[in-house]
Parts: sequence; C-alpha cells; structure tokens
Amino acid sequence: MLKQKQSTYGLLFVSLLLYALLGYCIQRYETILLFTAYFSLFGIYLYISLKSKEENTEFWLYASILFRSVMLFSVPALSEDFYRFIWDGRLLASGHHPFAEIPFYYIQNGITLNGLDPELFQKLNSPNYFTIYPPVAQFVFWFSVKISPHSIYGSILVMKSIIFLSEIGSLVLIRKLLIRFAIPDRRVLIYALNPLVILELTGNIHLEGIMISFLLLSALLLCDTKIWTAAILFALAICIKLIPLIFLPALVPRLGWKKSMTFYGVVGASCLILFLPLFDFEIISGFQNSIGYYFKKFEFNASIYYLTRELGYVFFGYNIIQTVGWKLALISTLLILMISFLTLDADAKIRWLPFKLRTINQQPTTNYNPITFLFILLIYLLFTTTVHPWYITPLLMISIFTDLRFVVLWTALIFLTYLGYSVTGFQENLWIILFEYLSVLSYLVYELWKREKLAF
Repeated sequence: MLKQKQSTYGLLFVSLLLYALLGYCIQRYETILLFTAYFSLFGIYLYISLKSKEENTEFWLYASILFRSVMLFSVPALSEDFYRFIWDGRLLASGHHPFAEIPFYYIQNGITLNGLDPELFQKLNSPNYFTIYPPVAQFVFWFSVKISPHSIYGSILVMKSIIFLSEIGSLVLIRKLLIRFAIPDRRVLIYALNPLVILELTGNIHLEGIMISFLLLSALLLCDTKIWTAAILFALAICIKLIPLIFLPALVPRLGWKKSMTFYGVVGASCLILFLPLFDFEIISGFQNSIGYYFKKFEFNASIYYLTRELGYVFFGYNIIQTVGWKLALISTLLILMISFLTLDADAKIRWLPFKLRTINQQPTTNYNPITFLFILLIYLLFTTTVHPWYITPLLMISIFTDLRFVVLWTALIFLTYLGYSVTGFQENLWIILFEYLSVLSYLVYELWKREKLAF
C-alpha cells in the first residue's frame, strides 16, 4: 500500500513538473523538449487510465484540475489565436463591429483605437482575414478586455479562467452522464487527464473548452426530456463554435419530429437573440467572408482534402482549394445526413455495421446513442480542410461514452503536427500527416473488426 501511494504521488509530481515546463519554459519550436515533455505526460496518462483503480478516480480527477490550474497563469506557447481574441474584444469595447473590417484595414488607414496598435497587430496570425468567431465567443473576448482593458496578460487570465471553470463543469457533467448510462465512473479520466485537452483548452485558450461544457449540459437535459432548456444550451454551444450544427439532423430520429421541431425552433430563436447585439449588414457580409475563407484559404493537417489537393496538382498543376473546399464540405454534409438518419435498434446495433457496438446500457436513453454523434464529427474532421489539434477534443469527449479508443491514439499523434514549427516559421510535413491518419484510421478499423473489450 505504501509503495502504491509513493508511485501515485510520484506520478503526480512528475506530471506537475512537466505541465509547468510546457506552460512556462518550452516554446513550440523546441521540438525535442516539447515532444519529450508531451509524450512523457501521455505515457503517464495511459498508465493511469489503464492501471488506476476505481477508488482512485476521485484523486486523479482532482489531480486533473490541479494540472489545469498550473496552466492557468501561463502565456500560451503553442498558439497565437488569443491575440486575435483580444483584438476582437478591443474592437467591441471601442464600439466597432468585429466583422466590419479585417485587422489590416485599421493599420493601413491609420485608425487608432484603444489598444489596437501595430504591436498587437504584428502578433496576429491572420491579419488579412475576417474574424470567424460567433457572438458568445465575441462576448468572452469583450468581457476579458472589459475586465483588463490595458493588459494583454490580464485578458489572457480572464479567458483562461472562463475556460478553466468550463472544464471543471465538463468533468462534473461527464460523471453525471456516465452514471446515467451505467458506464464505469473511471472513464472520466480518459478526458480529464488527457494532456492534449489540458494543454490546448486551458493552456492555449481554445473555446472548445466552453463549447463542450454547453454540449454536455444540453445532452444531460435532453436525457431528462427538457427540450427547451437543452435547446438554449445547444444554441450557446453553437454561438461559441459553429461545429455543433452538424449534430442537429441526428436529433430527428431520436426525438421524433414534433420534439425535434420544438428543439430546432428554440435553437433558432436563441441563436437569433444571441446574434442580435452584433446584428448588422456587416455581420452578414463579414460572416460569409469568414466561412468562405475557411473553406477556400485555410488548410492544415487535413486528410481527404490533402489527397484531393495532390490529385489537383497532378491533373491541373495548382492548388484546387478554391474550388474543391466547398465540394468536400457538401459531400461531408450528405454523409452526415445519411449517418444521422440511420436506425438504432434496442441493443444499440447500427444497421450498417455487421456487428454490435457496446456503448451504453439498455435504458430509454439509448436513443441518444453517442456512436452516431462520434461518426458524424469524425466524418466532418476527415473532410474538412483544417484540423488543428484542439479540434479533436470534442471527439475525445464523445468517445468516452463508446467502446472506441482510436481518438486516444489520435490525441497522441496529432501533436506531431507541432514538428513543423521552427524559429523562422512553419513548414508542414506531409509524411507525418500520412502516418497520423493511416495509424488512427487503421486502429479504428481494427477496433471495429475485433470488437475486443477495452481495458478502459
């Protein structure tokens, strides 16, 4: 018993040290140090997930909150997105619409607003693009600037605090849903201790942390058939990140037409109300441009799109993102609609799969079988042109409620995308991306084929 306690506290101490190094000492271009720290944490994470006993769940859950608190006071080292958050927040605080103009417009025309100076502009990673963040996200940015109007670090701390509290809420909600579905309580550690989740959400200020908490609360309310409140929470998730929109069609065969129409109506009305403070003709054109840029300009760590792009180079001699991005989005949408309306029978067997996936126990809530939502999000990620590491954190959350663990492997391999950073810039390594997707999809096929009971 004493030896076991020493081992537990030893792992806790080493993890705290590694998170401190990642948060305050290691830059993303310091590849050897970065990967050594991350994959050491990942090894500890796997060991705890596989070996820890049910009675230790509470200890490691509190430890996961402690790990997040270590990251709370650091300046993000793996992403500069937070500078754009602060730029948008300062625009709003100065009474200017964040969708009206690109950041370069203000610098080019010498427009001086409080805090929007060339120094902040130089730190933006997308100064020539319209913002892509919906109204609740914009509120978070505005609030961080209102609390700390003159300090970038102060605004960082406010945004991190919001995400940190949202993450604590997510852990509580995951446990409640696990209990609801009679799934072992210790599975919460798959999400709680995952180093990608801790580093990218609380550590690097990505809003998936807030979106996930809204989605989980909406799911819990849906299980209790509280349609109206669940829809309002779902709308809040959409207005943080638009990605939850892809889950809406899957609710029709699970809620029935009458309840789903009520749900859609409340979601639509709530989104409209949330957009109203920013509503202007500028938001329409700006938001259209934002979405257009996303599918026509941005590309990072893609799978099917990169294969298509290479074919474009072979047959046309140039990058075909301008024409193929929206087409892949259309194919993705059609596949998502097809998956959304698949029939689940009482024992959670999906009819297009030749075997049963054991996901949740035989309760009335089986209608909300998470395997469908897992594949919906997976299809989206496989067809999109951009897959940053933090994009797969919602997929990991959903996977907890299934017996599939390919996402755990993905949270390890997607971190290899940071290999492309150097002191002078970024160069994507396509061989690493090929290895990432081949490994993840191969393991998914293996899991589906073998159907072996997992250890965690």
